[in-house]
Amino acid sequence: MEIGNDEIIEMLRRSYFAVDGLWFVMVEEDEDPERAMELDERVWRVMPKIQARKARELLGCDGDSPADVARGMALKLAAEGHDYEVRVTSPAEAEIVITKCPWREVLAASGRTYLGPEIADRICATEGAMWASEFGADLQFELAEAICHGDDRCRLVFRRVTDNATD
Repeated sequence: MEIGNDEIIEMLRRSYFAVDGLWFVMVEEDEDPERAMELDERVWRVMPKIQARKARELLGCDGDSPADVARGMALKLAAEGHDYEVRVTSPAEAEIVITKCPWREVLAASGRTYLGPEIADRICATEGAMWASEFGADLQFELAEAICHGDDRCRLVFRRVTDNATD
């Protein structure tokens, strides 16, 4: 039986989403929703570091600009099946605009969209901040818009922060 790369990718993608949801639900049942969210947040403080390092390797990227982090995170978004666009608005700022989020679709399919705002604030914001920190200590992340908060898109902004204070 021959199976194409697209089918293999889809199987792995579905497994990735399923395992994330399964452990969350099991912790939620055994303990409580807050404990599940706390553990999820801890996971998403580590996972972006792993993903960012691999993205740098695959892209051959050793830069630390907002454009570099956006390009790296775009690789992860493509792997997960997001619809997005990367925009470099200046040398000090880049953004990713997401118009379709498979994580949001999983929440909708499971009837758990009520978790969306908290996931945006605690998980997505953490994930973006961790990606930024992997690319440079002077990079800042802002989740400027979020589908899970009722916006029509997510807007992830990466900025270079400069200290203009004088001594």
